Amino acid sequence: MASELTPYLHVRDARVAMAWYVDVLGAEVVYEPIEMADGRLGHVELAIDGARWMMSDEFPDLHAEAPRGDRGLPVTLHLTVPDVDALCARVTAAGTPLDRGPEDAPPAGRVASFRDPFGQRWFLNQP
Repeated sequence: MASELTPYLHVRDARVAMAWYVDVLGAEVVYEPIEMADGRLGHVELAIDGARWMMSDEFPDLHAEAPRGDRGLPVTLHLTVPDVDALCARVTAAGTPLDRGPEDAPPAGRVASFRDPFGQRWFLNQP
């Protein structure tokens, strides 16, 4: 069995984030949300073309906190996509500015990056 590394994102409103990722990034929910007794989402899994990630609302008491806008992020999500420009058009149409690109960056290919409305930083790559 091969090892696997799957990001687990924590956001302030997982329901809103889930809808944004589905509508804007074209993600699909691959594991239905688990609602906790207090109404927060304790777990959901999404994927874009098979690239999975897990997500929940934040649980500060468990040290699972959403990114804060007043500091940089220690992790960037790198997503390989077939059309960086098309995805960037959807991201900007949804009101999210790009930090970089889309631009050609040999030898990596076509690249762009943005910080989503939930504080997560994405780096898009079209080889």
